[in-house]
Amino acid sequence: MLEIEQKFEVASFLELEKKLRARNVKLAKEEREEDHYLNAPDRDFAKTGEAFRIRRIGDSNFLTYKGPKLDSKVKMREEIEVPIPPGEVGFQDHLRIFRALGYKFVAKVSKRRRTYSLNTEGFDIALSLDEVETLGLHVEVEIVAEEEHSARAIAVVQKLSEEFGLKHVQPKSYIRLVLEKMNG
Repeated sequence: MLEIEQKFEVASFLELEKKLRARNVKLAKEEREEDHYLNAPDRDFAKTGEAFRIRRIGDSNFLTYKGPKLDSKVKMREEIEVPIPPGEVGFQDHLRIFRALGYKFVAKVSKRRRTYSLNTEGFDIALSLDEVETLGLHVEVEIVAEEEHSARAIAVVQKLSEEFGLKHVQPKSYIRLVLEKMNG
């Protein structure tokens, strides 16, 4: 499956939330996410464009691999996410395994995420309003689709972004922005 998304910097969520209410789009979930990024011992993910993390959402834990970005007008790449045992023990056990294999901790990205779900043109769309620690407010418009539907999914992401008045595209990932901020 491909993750097809576009991220935007915003000053406020107020106008977007008005537009969502006008379209009768309901909040699907609100949660705190904490992403712990790791780098492989055999290659530098910053150079290859890949990402690997352990995500914590409440008591739930997930391993996520994101492949290199594919040539596209929006951010598009393979994403594989699998659940791992919940809680602090599940998180720490997996972190210890990866450290034993030579993976290095890179940085943590923490955010409060409110996700609205809608279906447009046959696609399930996640519209996430993110308050990212140290980075401010962002909105992500995301579709997960099979490769053969990627061109249509890209068009839908761009169309919805325009309809919701999202203008300030942020092409960099949260981890890239956090690392740039850390490095000055």
